[in-house]
Amino acid sequence: MMENRSGALIDSHAHIYYSDFENDFEEMIKRAEDAGVTAIVVVGTDIASSRQSVELAEKYPHLYAAVGIHPHEAGTVTEDCYDVIRDLAVGSSKVVAIGEIGLDFYRDRSPRHLQEQVFRRFLKLAAELDKPVIVHDRDAHGEVMDIIREESVRKGVLHCFSGDPAMAAEAAALGFFISIPGTITYPTNQSLRQVVQTVSIEQMLIETDCPYLSPVPHRGKRNEPAHVRMVAEKIAELKGLTFDDVARITTKNSGELFGINLWDQSAKIAYQIRNSLYLNITNRCSNHCTFCPKFEDFTVKGHNLLLNSEPTFAEVMAAIGSPVGIDEVVFCGYGEPLIRLELVKEVAAALKQRGYRIRINSDGQANQFHGRDILPELAGLVDCISISLNAPDTAMYRKLCNTPFGDAGYAAVCTFIGAASAHIPQVIATAVTVPGVDIEACRHLAHSLGVEFRVREYSEVG
Repeated sequence: MMENRSGALIDSHAHIYYSDFENDFEEMIKRAEDAGVTAIVVVGTDIASSRQSVELAEKYPHLYAAVGIHPHEAGTVTEDCYDVIRDLAVGSSKVVAIGEIGLDFYRDRSPRHLQEQVFRRFLKLAAELDKPVIVHDRDAHGEVMDIIREESVRKGVLHCFSGDPAMAAEAAALGFFISIPGTITYPTNQSLRQVVQTVSIEQMLIETDCPYLSPVPHRGKRNEPAHVRMVAEKIAELKGLTFDDVARITTKNSGELFGINLWDQSAKIAYQIRNSLYLNITNRCSNHCTFCPKFEDFTVKGHNLLLNSEPTFAEVMAAIGSPVGIDEVVFCGYGEPLIRLELVKEVAAALKQRGYRIRINSDGQANQFHGRDILPELAGLVDCISISLNAPDTAMYRKLCNTPFGDAGYAAVCTFIGAASAHIPQVIATAVTVPGVDIEACRHLAHSLGVEFRVREYSEVG
């Protein structure tokens, strides 16, 4: 597996076979590499360009191809065209998708009924070949989504996304990614910025659609894959993430959709999000919360947290290394860190000596798990503890958290929260916005226990 080094990017949609790139093709490829672009998906729009995409992908190891026919060309499609696209798709391991296909009701260069007919045929072909689809949608949002649902498509991307947050959420629910182009940098494109701010980055890809849609400050000039970096930078700004966060997550997303293996899965123990370094020391949990996403996917912000084995002290310290620009170290992976209390104490002591601020994210069941009050053992080692309250009463807690401790589990959490302030300077109770949970009742309870309260969004992890 190729390493996905810090800042590595995938341009998920490029048309670099055009004559626009004839005079400086190799230089353009080098500029993309220098910008951190480790893979480019070259997307065909007709028979000729689909062939060119495959030829380029076969020639360059980091190029991949998508084959299909754009809706503009729907009026020219014959039965032979489907056979050619099929042959291209099965004839090369570098073909990772069927596309660009879809509907364009803005230009209407082909009759709409023919566009829909061709779109459906290509969706069926993709399903037959088990390939994801790259969908073009311009001024045809409702029709595109209707056809995707009717054809039961569950694997693809809405390229150069131009819908609203509701459409993006609908697409994500169907298993689709949305792809963000350079138009995110245009001053007047507030609608796309709203989509980016609203939708989980775990559902996003990034693209150039070059030679079109150059980002600011290159608007009006030829676009090229190196400029996908500017898209990632703008998303980072809008989402409150670092550039590396966006690069890592979108590269993971593209890799999973297209089967491009650039994602380095080695950093499972220590992983950075924004200016915090998180430590993943166990995948075991005290509870089995119904809303926890790890039962479907062990990833957080592009980090794979499925441990092969629980790390030792030496392994944790080696994974931490000597990070710079870190505001805090947080014990919080896909498991309950205080299950490994002795390791937490040993690592926290070592990191405190190096001047790091220490936070623990916990479900508050440590006393139940260990059969004793463990809070005094954290005094002087932990600066902040965030404890999952999650419910305003015992019945709701048992329903949401599936605690093995029965009714005593909720009482134990409340007791743990109330007692923590005597040993840890900052204590925060949290609740996830699961539908049906009375967040204000949780807030009132947290304040009555003498601690801060924070709301965690249901669909946002990390």
